[in-house]
Order: sequence, then C-alpha cells, then structure tokens
Amino acid sequence: MNAIDMRFQNRADGGRQLGEKLKGRKLRDPLVLAIPRGGVATGLALACELGAELDVVLSRKLRAPFQPEYALGAIAEDGRVTLNPVAVQATGASEEYLEGEKRHQLDEIARRKKLFRAVRPAAWIAGRSVIVTDDGIATGSTMIAALQSVRAQQPHELIMAVPVAPPDRLQQMRRLCDEVVCLLAPEDFYAVGQFYDEFETVEDEEVVRMLREAAIEKPVVGKK
Repeated sequence: MNAIDMRFQNRADGGRQLGEKLKGRKLRDPLVLAIPRGGVATGLALACELGAELDVVLSRKLRAPFQPEYALGAIAEDGRVTLNPVAVQATGASEEYLEGEKRHQLDEIARRKKLFRAVRPAAWIAGRSVIVTDDGIATGSTMIAALQSVRAQQPHELIMAVPVAPPDRLQQMRRLCDEVVCLLAPEDFYAVGQFYDEFETVEDEEVVRMLREAAIEKPVVGKK
C-alpha cells in the first residue's frame, strides 16, 4: 500500500492507535503532554487509552520573515530556543528579527498558559513516564523545543509518540528522548494533514474543553 493511502480518520484516531501501540508497557505514573493545539486532540485519545493524566507542553515555532509557515526553530515555555542555522542563513533572518520573533512567541505562550492553566494546573513531571505527543511532525522544531524542556524537568523516562512524521526527523528525535513511537514514517511526506481524512483547525476553546474533560477522567496528580 502506498503511504498516502495509509491515513487516519482524525486526530483522535491517531491518538487511539498510538494508545494501542503503547498498551501493556510498564509506565510509571504515566503523563501525556500534548503540544497545542491540534496535538491535544491526539493526546486526549492517547491518555484515555492508557489511563494516563493529560497536560500540555507549550512551545511555538519561530517563523521566518515573510514566510510564516517556514520554521527557523522554536521556543519553549521556559525560554529555551532551538534554531536551525541553515534555515536562519537561507532566509537572511537578522539577530534583531529573531529577538523580536522570540518575544512575540513568548507573549503567545504566556497568553495560552493563562488560558489553559485556568482549567488545568501544570502536572508534576519529575520521576514519571512522560509521553510527549502531537498530531504529527513536519519540521520538528516545536517537538524538539518541547522535548528539551521536558527533559530538563527530570522525568523517569521520556517517550515521543506521534501518528506520522518523515523518517529523517525521527532520527533527529531519537537523540532527545528514550524512545520514539511513530505509526507512519512515509518517504513521500509533504505535510501532516495529507495523512488525515479530517484535519480541521483546533481552536483554544476546544483545547480548554478537552483539558477540562481529561481532568475529570484522570484527576490532576501532584503540583508544580
């Protein structure tokens, strides 16, 4: 079967299939950390399958000048920055531009943090089996920033789980976590959405609803 014919119905379907893949593992107080916004739909289904707690990990793409879909790197909630030097050089992004873009994305992270933490206090990470997920990986910038941020908080083990990603990005991720779980790694990869039948935009309000739903199913553990 051609890779393009191997599809997921929607983000929740991808999360459920990841859950099936991970079931039976010996996980220590498992925590699923999803990258908003689309990744939260994947994360909710994954957490439900595993009986795990769900929370978000906030990281944002650093956009190239005049090419907002092109990633220069990413920035995490704790301010950690990951840059792709090739992308920075190719786009001619200046130091002044990068500093402005970092401030802009940190402001957006702060806005989302205020919104999401109003319904979901941050989960305790240290000593737990932590699974970081998204609906898929394209450039991998936001996932790299997320993994580095989570690793600094000393989880028992760090697993990255996504429905789909290009093979070269998976190799990059393996250096940043203890295990990579990916259901589909096609060579003919162009965009995450090409492998989904339904891939609508997820709004902040939907993320809030899912976090509230998950907190009811699996009460918040510990505090941070």
